[in-house]
Amino acid sequence: MGVLAFADQIALVTGSSRGIGAAVALRLAELGATVAVHCRAERAAAQAVADRLPGEGHVAVQADVADPNAVAGMVSRVVHALGGIDVLVNNAGIYVEHALSEVSYSEWQRAWRDTIATNLIGAANASYCVARHMIDAGRAGRIVNVSSRGAFRGEPSHPAYGASKAAMNSMAQSLAQHLAPHGITVTTVAPGFVETDMAASLLDGAAGDVIRSQSPLGRVATPEEIADVVAFLASERAVIATGTIVDANGASYLRT
Repeated sequence: MGVLAFADQIALVTGSSRGIGAAVALRLAELGATVAVHCRAERAAAQAVADRLPGEGHVAVQADVADPNAVAGMVSRVVHALGGIDVLVNNAGIYVEHALSEVSYSEWQRAWRDTIATNLIGAANASYCVARHMIDAGRAGRIVNVSSRGAFRGEPSHPAYGASKAAMNSMAQSLAQHLAPHGITVTTVAPGFVETDMAASLLDGAAGDVIRSQSPLGRVATPEEIADVVAFLASERAVIATGTIVDANGASYLRT
């Protein structure tokens, strides 16, 4: 079947200044893509990732994905700078602890508002802007969403996160059906815990061994392993998988 290749393709990876997003940016660049590395605030970190990528032409872009106008501006800047977008990876997200019994009502509202705005609506708006560009340009494309096993198993201390990812899964499947006639596929990867800065406090703390023992592999995923799944889903070889949600959690949670 040959190796995956993204020569002459342009990818926008949101939330790619670190963690899973940075690993995805690197993997796509290694396979030949020109990558727009996105950050919300840490422009220097995003530029550092872009500078480390193999190949030429990579750029760093800054935008708050919770701001609809910022999302539209980001997509427009990438299209103008790189000539288009062939792959969108919706990876940007936040993980705010807000256990119902432990937060005030105002904290509860803020956690839900910020999480849904970033994790769900931000991804929806990025998908809209990129898909409309693809349709208007008459080009096929790939949208890959980074969800979570929390969409299925629950997130008792982070309920807005679990809800946002469950809604992302549904959104992706709806868009997969709508966009297929335009040659645009929409897929999703749902990791469990991954060795990232976001999860470091839990993995390095007292709960770390318990978390790792949830998988029969006895460990959590690396960002590079998730990036490999994303790269496959973004490739021409995964067209028939449009609408698919791929679990990448080391069998720590099995859906029936």
